[in-house]
Amino acid sequence: MADFDSISADKILTRYDIVVESSEKPEDIAEQFMPENPLLRQIAEDVMNLKFKVIEQHVQEALKSLTPEEIIENGLLAGMDIVAELYGRGIYYLPHVMVASDAMTRGTKVAEAALGGERKYKGMVMMHAAEGDPHDIGKNIAAVLLKSNGFGIIDLGKDVLVDTVVDEVQKQKPTILTGTALMTTTMSAFPRIANRLKEHGVEIPFICAGGAVNREYVESYDMGIYSAKAAEGPGLANKAIDGWDWKKIRSNWDDIINGKA
Repeated sequence: MADFDSISADKILTRYDIVVESSEKPEDIAEQFMPENPLLRQIAEDVMNLKFKVIEQHVQEALKSLTPEEIIENGLLAGMDIVAELYGRGIYYLPHVMVASDAMTRGTKVAEAALGGERKYKGMVMMHAAEGDPHDIGKNIAAVLLKSNGFGIIDLGKDVLVDTVVDEVQKQKPTILTGTALMTTTMSAFPRIANRLKEHGVEIPFICAGGAVNREYVESYDMGIYSAKAAEGPGLANKAIDGWDWKKIRSNWDDIINGKA
């Protein structure tokens, strides 16, 4: 893996010989999310700047004066909020997101070890790529963004059988279910899952995404909630935590996506 320790923010604006036009530099955007505490700021900058080699050391140093919860919530997750914002604006790309996620994960493991117990999540999201579909990049990006918003992830993987999804939802009882389908031949798994779950008396928000699906299709079956891109996932998931059922989330979809709800 490349050495990102000396990465320069202005270099990120150039990728594959294409210069991304932006009225703001990455560091200006980042400043809106940066914590004031210098120790937490260092950790957030480590995540943003993909410094996976030094983040564990910086988390250890921060643990001398800060709680693990403070470091996770206000340092590591703040850094991922910046990464999510840069990704949403087309400044960061998939490789940046994945390396930043690795840095966050390394730092989180150090902080969680100091907790002495299991970390508390605001909700659990079960994720999968549809039966017959081997594409999971979109799912993995969405998982990173959901983690950065305080959700626990149950990742069933790719090409997951409908029966497996239904069984695992009943067994593990997640707050939210998500599915991705990049192929039109696999998206039919989603209504089958929704119908099977309803037969078992389970009705939870089922966020469906991927190149094969559109809003009209996803809203043609019960529980289905459309997500056009990974960055929309946390906003939709947060509404489920607020107690909104799938019907309310679906009927207010436009306002949620546009930040009005």
